[in-house]
Amino acid sequence: MSFLAHEDSHESLTSVPRRDTMGSFLPDSSAYELLTIIGRGLEDLMTVNLARYRPTGEHVAIRRIDLESCTNEMVNYLQAELHVSKLFHHSSILPYRSIFIAENELWVISPFMAYGSARDLISSHFTDGMNELAIAYILLGMLKALDYIHHMGYVHRSVKASHVLISVDGQVCMSGLRSIISLIRHGQRARVVHDFPQYSIKVLPWLSPEVLQQNLQGYDFRSDIYSLGITACELANGHVPFKDMPATQMLLEKLNGTVPCLLDTTTIPPEELTMKPSRSGADSGICEGPSTGGAHHSNGEPSSLGSHPYSRTFSPHFHAFVELCLQRDPEKRSSVGHRRLCLSCSGP
Repeated sequence: MSFLAHEDSHESLTSVPRRDTMGSFLPDSSAYELLTIIGRGLEDLMTVNLARYRPTGEHVAIRRIDLESCTNEMVNYLQAELHVSKLFHHSSILPYRSIFIAENELWVISPFMAYGSARDLISSHFTDGMNELAIAYILLGMLKALDYIHHMGYVHRSVKASHVLISVDGQVCMSGLRSIISLIRHGQRARVVHDFPQYSIKVLPWLSPEVLQQNLQGYDFRSDIYSLGITACELANGHVPFKDMPATQMLLEKLNGTVPCLLDTTTIPPEELTMKPSRSGADSGICEGPSTGGAHHSNGEPSSLGSHPYSRTFSPHFHAFVELCLQRDPEKRSSVGHRRLCLSCSGP
């Protein structure tokens, strides 16, 4: 897409009214010293830089999006995200400090989250999964964000560990608002929506059966609860259930009631506990579903081998939390508020 040909569209990206948090950060690229690249995304059209805000010396994160390479559809997609972000004022949702155009790039300034994403922590330090106390802390932050998002009438649709950021002082913030969708239609709150999230190929393992199925029944905020359950398994096991499974097979597994689980001494078959850890079926984190008649396994593998899953035991409360989140029938999934209550009462 030509930048000049779509100048009006690009200007509309920065026409979002400023939030209170944006006032002190200048919309001028010269005010920021780009340091190192800390991430990429949006089909490699986005580069995330660690930067220093020159007036104060504060470190920030800058998402730089190449608008010349974006299609009209992508520009509209980004514009919708920015317009949604202005509505959210919550400590558990990553704020935008400034939004502006720098030459042919859209710059989105946000606080620097020193510990990166929960996925980054898994990859670098917890390849066999985190301990239950750390997981409970992260999930509670996610639940606070989702409770607010759902109260505002939105469905996140991209809940996963890479969209959970952690600051140097331990603040947990949700990000990844590009796929968010409103349940408000013509001034009224709709019971369900049917739209399939754009650019969602990489998030398929986290999506609920009803989102993947795309039938007339649609889906609502409870689809985020399913994704929360998948994320809990991701944090606990160190890898994502259904990862690398063909999309059609993944859909069939989920529709048939195949249920991911936490890997520990209570879910790994006894005969495997006595064996040397290997890339066995237990490594997939998939348990027996109610309608499968047997165990189904994904192709997901942990990022490294280790004996940790063979010697740990998660609490019954944590197992029950994940099981309720991953119910095939959305009606059987608890609300965010109830999940928060259960997590607070049963946490370590």
